Amino acid sequence: MGHEKLSDSFLELIRRASTTLPPDVEKAMSQAIELEGEGASAASSLALMLENARQASEGSTPICQDTGALLFFVECGPDYRQKEIEEAARAATIAATEKYYLRPNAVDSVTGKNSGNNLGEAFPYFHFDQRDEPGLRVRLMLKGGGSENVGAQYKLPDGRLKAGRDLEGVRRCVIDAVFNAQGKGCAPGVIGVGVGGDRGTSYLGSKEQLLRDLGDTNPDATLAELETQLFTELNQLGIGPSGFGGKTTVLGVKIGKLHRLPACFFVSVTYVCWAYRKAAMTVEGGEVTYD
Repeated sequence: MGHEKLSDSFLELIRRASTTLPPDVEKAMSQAIELEGEGASAASSLALMLENARQASEGSTPICQDTGALLFFVECGPDYRQKEIEEAARAATIAATEKYYLRPNAVDSVTGKNSGNNLGEAFPYFHFDQRDEPGLRVRLMLKGGGSENVGAQYKLPDGRLKAGRDLEGVRRCVIDAVFNAQGKGCAPGVIGVGVGGDRGTSYLGSKEQLLRDLGDTNPDATLAELETQLFTELNQLGIGPSGFGGKTTVLGVKIGKLHRLPACFFVSVTYVCWAYRKAAMTVEGGEVTYD
């Protein structure tokens, strides 16, 4: 696939992520409205969020004014070079900013200057995995600043939480993170958890969990059970949509594990808001499909 066509494909991927709520998220929010019950203020809040998403999709305008940081997770075969993928994605990022699918969000951390086109150091962010099969698979997440600010990392054991180096300790960390977030992360949120790794890979692992479908089941039976338990417990906190109360504080909990050093036990919690913007594209034989 030529550079221009690949760049156009990335542009469409960005447009979809920015302007369209994924089907699994829309389904989870619709189910939450039913759970809250007719006449409940939380149900009304959720309905307004869905209406906002519907109008954004119809008008190809961003679901949220904070279009976030672009996180590209790329699986590429031997027929693709990392450099050409990055160049195509960066060109698409500039075009998406010009078309107002993206707000200029890349700020130099030293000078405070906004680049104006969403390009900068590690902005967008790329994570590459090489595969033997030909073709290209790209998953994109737009991660807003409000939800990013309420993420948290814990080092077990944690005396404050009485959390040890076990899954009960992990559970206590996740509950603490969501409780502290209250409505500041634009609840209801989806929680990604990375258990283990070092400080960097633990956070990355927590974000990769957010690429999963909300309706899937963790292949690790123990983690699947913990996800279900935490989903129930977090929704009993009463925080609710936008922090105004209700039965829906989270739409899902996704947990992944990484091997760790004997001396370290990190638990990283990444929070993503209800405007859960993710999209994916697959390129095979020059043909592009989106999901």
